[in-house]
Amino acid sequence: MKEKIRQLAKEKNAIILAHNYQPPEIQDIADLCGDSLELSIKASKTKADIIVFCGVHFMAETAFILSPEKTVLLPHKGAGCPMADMVDPISLKAKKQELGNIPVVTYVNSSAAVKAVSDICCTSANVIKVVNSIDADEILMTPDKNLAQYAAANTSKKIHLWDGYCPFHNTLTKQDVNQAKKAHPDALFIAHPECPPEILVLADSIQSTSGMIKFAGESDHSSFILGTETGLIYPISKAYPDKKFYPASEKMYCIDMKKINLENLTASLENLTGIIKIPKSIRENALGAVQKMIDL
Repeated sequence: MKEKIRQLAKEKNAIILAHNYQPPEIQDIADLCGDSLELSIKASKTKADIIVFCGVHFMAETAFILSPEKTVLLPHKGAGCPMADMVDPISLKAKKQELGNIPVVTYVNSSAAVKAVSDICCTSANVIKVVNSIDADEILMTPDKNLAQYAAANTSKKIHLWDGYCPFHNTLTKQDVNQAKKAHPDALFIAHPECPPEILVLADSIQSTSGMIKFAGESDHSSFILGTETGLIYPISKAYPDKKFYPASEKMYCIDMKKINLENLTASLENLTGIIKIPKSIRENALGAVQKMIDL
């Protein structure tokens, strides 16, 4: 099946992208693996006619925002993101108006429609830089309250929180972390900024998924506890086979990130199913928010 997928990709001039949380067999078959935004940016610079995004819905939308001339496929239409679903454009517009039309910073883990009514986007890696670049004393951040609180701790600006969160990062408790540290006393604890504030204070380093991979490679330490979705264990272990990596908790397992498999990836490429499209007006406005971040 892997041979068939590679042959189909070659015949159709398709590039296969896989997020760091995807199943190992999907990461192995992909042309590029990484964080969602970096994958979309890299794919936009290729001559591929088709982008197959092995991730979740908002990621495929972002790929289309940056590459509207390409066909973007999401192999499983049910692969969504609970956090992205916690904000909608109508509610966001109303909240912004209620707060006196202050700037809105939106995490890329959101729908294109939400990005379209935002001033600028951010990633977990660049959120502090984005927040500090805004010429305003108050901002509204959406949808992740934990990422917003992380940013608030690193800026003098007042940040209004949206009550959204990643159901998996948000479940990590101090007890979980302390148990992992007790089991692996020599390991450094790296936390994702989608984790709650009480978890971040326990971290030796706070990083995005790609940041975790980079940090582990540059560190003199040989073992690490990862406070993020368990799928990252595979690519980071593959990158540094001489180092040890442990999940902070096995419960940090995103079902949506595991919905794409070799079967539906093959079917999507073969039949061009799972096409992602965004209305022109929404795409153009969303591109404005994403592009401001990229330019920064």
